Amino acid sequence: MKVMILGAGPAGLTAAKLLSDRKGSCEVFERDGQVGGLAKTIQYKGYRFDIGGHRFFTKIPWVQEFWRTILGDSFLRVPRLSRIYYNGRFFHYPLRPWNALTGLGLWRSFHVFLSYVRVKLFPFENEEFFEPYVVNRFGRLLYLIFFRTYTEKVWGIPCTQIRAEWAAQRIKGLSLWAAALHAFRPHKNKIKTLIEQFEYPLYGPGMMWEKVQELVESRGCRVHVNTPVVKLYHDYHRILEAVIQTRLGQRTVDANHFLSSIPLQQLIEMLDPPPPDAILKAANMLSYRDFITVNLIINKPSLFPDNWLYIHTDHVRTARIQNYKNWSAAMAPDPNTTSLGMEYFCFEGDRLWNLSSDELIEVAKRDLSFLKLAAPEDVIDGFVFKETKAYPMYNGDYRDYLSMIRGYLAQFENLQPMGRNGLHKYNNQDHSMLCARYAVENLGGAKYDLWEVNSDSEYQEEIRVEEGDRKRALA
Repeated sequence: MKVMILGAGPAGLTAAKLLSDRKGSCEVFERDGQVGGLAKTIQYKGYRFDIGGHRFFTKIPWVQEFWRTILGDSFLRVPRLSRIYYNGRFFHYPLRPWNALTGLGLWRSFHVFLSYVRVKLFPFENEEFFEPYVVNRFGRLLYLIFFRTYTEKVWGIPCTQIRAEWAAQRIKGLSLWAAALHAFRPHKNKIKTLIEQFEYPLYGPGMMWEKVQELVESRGCRVHVNTPVVKLYHDYHRILEAVIQTRLGQRTVDANHFLSSIPLQQLIEMLDPPPPDAILKAANMLSYRDFITVNLIINKPSLFPDNWLYIHTDHVRTARIQNYKNWSAAMAPDPNTTSLGMEYFCFEGDRLWNLSSDELIEVAKRDLSFLKLAAPEDVIDGFVFKETKAYPMYNGDYRDYLSMIRGYLAQFENLQPMGRNGLHKYNNQDHSMLCARYAVENLGGAKYDLWEVNSDSEYQEEIRVEEGDRKRALA
């Protein structure tokens, strides 16, 4: 069996590792210059920067074992601290009653409570979209304060156009009542609690996938970077061979099976003969949100204690700020400096995307200054990283288009889409890895439906523990 894997992110490299465990033959083809996908770690002058924060927390024991097998003692146990910036103040999340009360004020907090009571008495019946889904769980006022502005920054469209599936994957099972119960920490068995610690590799998430790359290549499975797949030839039942682009030109590669974690839109476009017009149109209707990280080096040993901050104000363009040093001190080689990732969500080709690196660094400096986190003169260096098709969007009639594409691809008996972009599904890293495991097992005759991974998962941030085990669970 010879397997070709498109994409060297968590899904693609997990599949390669599992195949190499079984002494299978595989080749991985990645368009980027390094592995890891969105979970890669970029190095710049000895500093390490994530493409978005990647906490290593999972409820899937097999994934936890996989991580441990690869990195072992290279994991750090990191206390979770994140806050929301709103109206000039920082609010802890999970909820802390005194912090919320003093930040919002007694009168506004009372209105938050009334808003929640009102929606419990008169809830929205239709929860197809993000806004009614969240309002039903938190009340309209809290939704306006802590959800709408940030969410619309991230996705670039009104919350009334974002499908509720995204909210369900992010906050399923959580509500104002659940958050309040967590804040007061009732002493009873089998309480639900939000995670307070997570694991993180010493040198960032890219460390995991660079180690996996080394491992699979030591076993004879090649990983090709800077080598995109540009065409897939088929006979309407099987993929026959692929055309890849190398520095020296194009060449053809054949395989028995093909596993794809590249964006579904691109997969459809590279099929030859081309799919029917309706399928091509459906693929073109899938939307993606693109992502810019402005990475800054600040001439200060410490700025704020959080792992990351969510910025809920329209006065700045940044949506989230990562403080990499608070994930791992090794991310910043000079202890007298701090490294930040200022995150901006946009669409490829829009005004923000087309700004030069120098212009984006100036935008980030102004945002830091407005938030009173650092003065512009404290920024001593920086660089910009842009990622296309970072987040598959749940908007409009995407489910109908996705269903059409899924039905069309089902005719290919040796092709399996997997992972976040491969399934156009906002999966976490561990869910993408589970997709890869199932895809490999399907090669041996199993019948797992990869499209159903993470369809009915409980809230990712929430765990259920016995009170007697609580301290051990978080230790």
